[in-house]
Amino acid sequence: MWRYQSVLPDITPVTLGEGWTPMLPSRRYDNVWVKEEGANPTGTFKARGLSLAMTMARHYGIQKIAVPSAGNAGGAAAAYAAAAGIEAHIFMPKDVPLANQVECIAYGAKMTLVDGLISDCARIVAERKVQEGWFDLSTLKEPFRVEGKKTMGYELVEQLGWTYPDAVFYPTGGGVGLIGMWKAFEELEQLGWVKPGRRPRMFAIQSSGCAPVVEAFDNGSASSRMWQNAETAASGLRVPKPYGDYIILDILRASGGMAVAVSDAAIFASLLDWAGKEGIFLSPEGAAATAAYDRLLATGVLDASHRVVLFNTGAGLKYTDVTSAALQLQPPSHA
Repeated sequence: MWRYQSVLPDITPVTLGEGWTPMLPSRRYDNVWVKEEGANPTGTFKARGLSLAMTMARHYGIQKIAVPSAGNAGGAAAAYAAAAGIEAHIFMPKDVPLANQVECIAYGAKMTLVDGLISDCARIVAERKVQEGWFDLSTLKEPFRVEGKKTMGYELVEQLGWTYPDAVFYPTGGGVGLIGMWKAFEELEQLGWVKPGRRPRMFAIQSSGCAPVVEAFDNGSASSRMWQNAETAASGLRVPKPYGDYIILDILRASGGMAVAVSDAAIFASLLDWAGKEGIFLSPEGAAATAAYDRLLATGVLDASHRVVLFNTGAGLKYTDVTSAALQLQPPSHA
């Protein structure tokens, strides 16, 4: 990630080797690539934002941070806080994947499992941060997480020979990665690093069990409503109202893209399809992107000539318990 130091804060980074993840060409679709963010430290794209956020927290002398998380941001925050020597307080729904809980404990963070959603976790942080002396490192509550995530935009353009793809499919919970990439495209054009041409159409992918951005996009709304009874096995998509929803919606419309919801059944069918035919074990969130691509290809929104980047935002192996339950797998018996 820090190969782009010239467009990041001029500072000694807290780094674990994040960024420059593989762009894997599909074996079946000539113009499709999977951006494999599971290759990052802690196994998700969250490493990018938390690397930069924790770098700046250390720079400013912050001693304690608090993060509400749907799972993966909590693990990344715990890891980078450990590397920075900062005390981390992580609040996550109690039913996040086991891997997220294990990594928070292993990295020495103070973890609280909440009977609720990420919105409930955010409320707890907001209520207690002043009394506890925490710096709130929530999504879009400080400027540096989006700066780290914008490097995904720089990378995908560089990896495609400094050209834009036609479309980018991004699994969207909080949506900061999508916001960051759009910022990167603006910077790339100002710097003259990218060849002139239309920016990619941006597609925000959600689960039908929690699709506030899709509902708002379809209704022509400027922002989303709080999604009631959010439920999906793709825990990273279980964000009932993204804090930056209005920015996401503006980007989708400006780019000529759209918001798409897919069912959990379609997500796990696509996960098995890509694992068995491409050798890529997607996260449920990543499989939401591949499922959405298949649908839009079938319905003619896109065709096989369009160059498309699909984001797998996390390593599938971090979701072993979730995937096992969804596929109703039984552990092997021991004699």
